[in-house]
Amino acid sequence: MNRFQPAKQHQTLGDAFFDRVAPAPFPKTILRHRDQRWAKRLGLEDLTDEQWTAHFGRFQPLPQSLETPLALRYHGHQFRSYNPDLGDGRGFLFAQARDLEDGRLLDLATKGSGRTPWSRGADGRLTLKGGVREILATEMLEALGVNTSKSFSLIETGEELERGDEPSPTRGSVLVRLSHSHIRIGTFQRLAYLEETENIARLLDYSIANYFPHLAEAADKPVAFLEEVVARVTRMGAQWTAAGFVHGVLNTDNINITGESFDYGPWRFLPSYDPNFTAAYFDETGLYSFGRQPEALAWNLTRLAECLVPLSSVEALEPALNTVWPAFRAVLPTALLGRLGLQSQGGEADTAFVNALFTFLLASQAPYEQFFFDWRGGAAGAERAARSPSASHYASPAFRPVADALEAFMPLPDLNLDHPYFTRSQPRTMLIEEVEAIWAPIAQADDWSALHLALDEIAEMREAYGVKP
Repeated sequence: MNRFQPAKQHQTLGDAFFDRVAPAPFPKTILRHRDQRWAKRLGLEDLTDEQWTAHFGRFQPLPQSLETPLALRYHGHQFRSYNPDLGDGRGFLFAQARDLEDGRLLDLATKGSGRTPWSRGADGRLTLKGGVREILATEMLEALGVNTSKSFSLIETGEELERGDEPSPTRGSVLVRLSHSHIRIGTFQRLAYLEETENIARLLDYSIANYFPHLAEAADKPVAFLEEVVARVTRMGAQWTAAGFVHGVLNTDNINITGESFDYGPWRFLPSYDPNFTAAYFDETGLYSFGRQPEALAWNLTRLAECLVPLSSVEALEPALNTVWPAFRAVLPTALLGRLGLQSQGGEADTAFVNALFTFLLASQAPYEQFFFDWRGGAAGAERAARSPSASHYASPAFRPVADALEAFMPLPDLNLDHPYFTRSQPRTMLIEEVEAIWAPIAQADDWSALHLALDEIAEMREAYGVKP
């Protein structure tokens, strides 16, 4: 760990922001997954498996980082009903460190590490299936260009858990998530609810100092901070759209200020374009459906703006909040063209392409991910698209406006279309039936080969798309 650069900034906020807690003692610690790419970014790649499980299964402190895990305090709107009884109920902030490449602050936080003061009667555990699903979500999203948390470690705990939504008893696990911040919109909401204006100011200053230092000299810091969070969160929403991803539970406690997608429960990828497609069986009204995700993010950002009013004013904050929809409309073409490896033509041309694309995808119901795979490089992908299982869709009159639009876009340099991944007839996808097929042999025979194969294919896709860690 000679290169590891520890940090413990979060505890400088003080005891009003967290509770010091102890991890649960687990019967076993069986290492199931470690992210070596990101371990290298932290200088932890040389840990033995025994050392790894000691730190990320039994939670022996990392040198000179947090001495005691911190269960973070926050509130939030859950399906737009305010809940003041939230907080880290089955997780904690275990450690902080510096990214060795860019120096940014990184959080190592848990999911399934035991009860805390915020568990509300729950067991504080995570099922092994839940941990596997989170690995698949984060790996897939990263490969598709989404700014996401990383599933740094998954350790099976030897416990049997009772759950109502899957066959029980089921195996337990503890996940360690890597992200640049676990400060949520709900973190600010809690302080506003308690009318702790001084602590709102303290959290704002902390956030700017550690995540947005370029705002340090801003004339109106609350406004500048809101503008920054709006830009990051709307970009994340556009990336979800381009990836065909439905988060499922866009409560304010699941949106962090650095605009990183995290905390994956009932997520799904679209089979084909459907604005009404939902991920959670309990989302009966479609509040967080695919097509309403931008609306949900805008609603959540409004809640953040409300928290900042005591430090500024409605009049000053309102223009920043009014940038949400223009920002989303501006970054959506960028995200979609990025998936296709095409250079922007600007303004009207980009917007016309987006409109033509979604009109075609809705009318044709062509497989969502297949389209982006087939037309990577735009017109340069025509030959590959002609061999595609979706070729009949592209031969239809409905595709003509998209084909005409694609002709105007130049491919990005170093597009990498000669990568072996693009010799496939179909892309690697992660639809719900594929997730279940990966999990079934683990549940039935402790056979992890399907997961390892999927992760290898995702790694190939990530390399083909030129996504860097």
